[in-house]
Amino acid sequence: MTEACNLLGVQPQTIYAYVSRGKLEVMPDPADTRRRLYRAEDVAGLAKRKQAGRKHETLAANTLFGSEPSIPTALCAFSRGRPYYRGRDAVHMARTATLEDAAQLLWAAERTVDFSCSTPMRSGKPGRGAAFAALASLAAAGHSTGGRLTRVLHAEGQGLVGQLANAFGASPGHEPLHLRFAKGWKQSSKVADLLRTALVLLADHELTSSAFVARIAASTGASLPACLLAGLTTLSGPLHGDASGRVRALFSEVERLGEDQVLAHYLSNGLSLAGFGHHLYPDGDPRAAALLALFEPPKVIARFIAKVTKLTGLQPNIDVALAAMVAHHRLPADAAFGLFATARSVGLLAHSLEQLGVAQVIRPRGRYVGPMPEPA
Repeated sequence: MTEACNLLGVQPQTIYAYVSRGKLEVMPDPADTRRRLYRAEDVAGLAKRKQAGRKHETLAANTLFGSEPSIPTALCAFSRGRPYYRGRDAVHMARTATLEDAAQLLWAAERTVDFSCSTPMRSGKPGRGAAFAALASLAAAGHSTGGRLTRVLHAEGQGLVGQLANAFGASPGHEPLHLRFAKGWKQSSKVADLLRTALVLLADHELTSSAFVARIAASTGASLPACLLAGLTTLSGPLHGDASGRVRALFSEVERLGEDQVLAHYLSNGLSLAGFGHHLYPDGDPRAAALLALFEPPKVIARFIAKVTKLTGLQPNIDVALAAMVAHHRLPADAAFGLFATARSVGLLAHSLEQLGVAQVIRPRGRYVGPMPEPA
């Protein structure tokens, strides 16, 4: 800690802030568990950026790629290695809360949030195709958010989340979403409670790529379904909300070839293992730990997780927990993404609504690096 502070010229509180925002990777000191070690490359990179100064061109070049976009938000924060929704511990909240409770908190809604939806899904197979098609149709005919009361936007948001859940296979009805998903996927009440926990844990995660995109759309006055569609298409990338798909493919290899052979192949070739480690949680993703504590993954997957952790030191993140849950309860193949997308739609709408209070279009500037313009 002292060495990192001296190299960066900052106080310990700033080091903690760098860690919470993922700018510094930290790990326990094997020789003294009370101490923390900071990745030398991260410290050097931060020091280099500080030396670059705050000149306009340097700042413009680094705003998106040398650092992260910084947007004030009261929705989600990270503290002591845990996520908090408006100051409430999200992991603790997930023990008893429903997604409807999380939405009321994140949206700062005065009334109880109700995602009930009696409209059955249009003909076709449930999944992301149906979900995106439904949202695209609503976005095409949607009204701008400008000049509309917050309670009206809340009501529209409730309908969007309810329809999205239906498109992913939840049963139409007036029950809480986790019960509707369990009914649609023909699962027991015990599994329904597991789905409830997962939905709350996934509701928001600060300024992710998808939240940033949703806020950009909201800043232009786009309709709520358009904001949500923009965020969810970004979420669908395998390096974001569909990372559990990569984990599912990894688990398929493990079930087919055995954990030892798969692990030996990945480690001997220096390949990264999808779903292990998280830059925001150097001591382990508390969301994954909370979810994995509620069920026993299939034995071969449980052995694989244990061996990866032992050999690499990397803990499973929420994507591993979701994929293991889907495998254990034999949920639909796209269930992990369906749960993630439905839950995170609450957060994406919260970010969109929060952005409406900022009367300014988000418009980054490009730094042109092409050939010189031709003379007039």
